[in-house]
Amino acid sequence: MARRDRPTDSDEQTPQPAIGQGLGPYDIGDLGAEPDLENSHLDLGSVLVPVVEGGQVTVEMSAEHQPQAVHLVTPHGRITVAAFAAPKSPGLWREVMKELTESLRGEGAQAAYENGHWGREIVATVPGAVHRFIGVDGPRWMVRLVASAPPESADALTPVARAVLSESVVRRGTDPLPPREPLPVVLPPVLAEQVAAAQQQLLAEQAGDEGAGFDVSATETPVVETAAVAPGSDEPVADPPPGARFQSAQATVFSEDDETQPVVQDTPDDAVTPPDDPASGSESAEPSEGSALQQLRRRRWRRG
Repeated sequence: MARRDRPTDSDEQTPQPAIGQGLGPYDIGDLGAEPDLENSHLDLGSVLVPVVEGGQVTVEMSAEHQPQAVHLVTPHGRITVAAFAAPKSPGLWREVMKELTESLRGEGAQAAYENGHWGREIVATVPGAVHRFIGVDGPRWMVRLVASAPPESADALTPVARAVLSESVVRRGTDPLPPREPLPVVLPPVLAEQVAAAQQQLLAEQAGDEGAGFDVSATETPVVETAAVAPGSDEPVADPPPGARFQSAQATVFSEDDETQPVVQDTPDDAVTPPDDPASGSESAEPSEGSALQQLRRRRWRRG
């Protein structure tokens, strides 16, 4: 599978990678001066994930009311990106892929491989859902994306998921970590505040009948920004399309045992406009007939 290595002195003629080229996942050290991704990417500390136009950010809480995953929910399905420490030599995803496939099959599921832009991908299905695992090795890190969708929209989610991964950025840091250790995640302040509010409400409703899933934005008054006015004109300047800041402010927090997980509904297909799918050339591969989803490894969290 492909590996994202840092350029060496012998690569002087190779142009420096840049956001928007769809050449990722990027190591942040390869991008030169850290780019301004405040509104285009969801900054989770160790990984910066591009938000999808028309999508929604959701935070999944554990049974202990602790955040355990951040998802991008699109009209086609859900995307989750996680980064892990890896050895200097490549090949961690190959090991993980083999173990994950064996685990899926050991649970009585079927699992199969499909060729993608970065190599083989695991495709699995359970009744009512299809799950695709994509992994890439980088310099001392491995990044993994899981795309989950109902069968009727799984094919539509695949190019969106690949496009998200191709524009994701890993911030590995210099701390020594054992291979496979999840890289620490720092929630953006707006998400950390909503998670804190969610924890309080979940505890307050623990004995109630309302369930654990709720939209935090319904309990707090969102900040409304007025449109800027161009100098010498009475016409307001058009606001940029809602991005990471807007989606974070409107994030939904739900519990892992909540049966009604958030979905984006009634959104036209053309509302999702990801970068060009880097693996469009491999779309002719036959659909996989696989099955089952391994519960994601719990991540280490810190509030930012």
